Amino acid sequence: MKIHEDNALGALGSAIGRGLLAGLAATAAMTLSQMIEMKITKRESSNAPVKVAKETAGIAPASPEEKPKLNQEIHWSYGTAWGVARGLIGLTGLKGLPATLIHFGAVWGTALIMLPKHNAAKSIDEQEPKEIAIDALHHGVYALAAGLVYDALDAGSRRERKLRKVANDLKTLIAKFK
Repeated sequence: MKIHEDNALGALGSAIGRGLLAGLAATAAMTLSQMIEMKITKRESSNAPVKVAKETAGIAPASPEEKPKLNQEIHWSYGTAWGVARGLIGLTGLKGLPATLIHFGAVWGTALIMLPKHNAAKSIDEQEPKEIAIDALHHGVYALAAGLVYDALDAGSRRERKLRKVANDLKTLIAKFK
């Protein structure tokens, strides 16, 4: 087997790795977006990650003082992990805005279902339009950042594969004339 041979497992691993990096960057962007919004609106930080983790996995902070730290750890882990979904979307060949919109729908749609189910947020039909807009904004920032980072990371590998294919085709052509 050639070391640079394209294969499905290699492509999957690369997509997952790029997705994780994109998810990490997107979580940073979303966190910054939330920090700015909370400063403007005077909104308190959400405890939704801890609430869901306690109900679904039995994870709870050791003390009340540990709650904010655990909340942030779960937030960052969850956001980074959602980058894998962006990687899988990228494997389909989608990129740019179409891929970002699908990723946004998956991430925000899951939040709209999961958080109310675990009493971590009100259902969308019980929220004020301002709350919905703020939530959509933050998830949009996440999806947009993930898409930009993923596509930037993927661009190099796609170019490399195209260049490699052209080089191989050229070698084949030259070999025919020898």
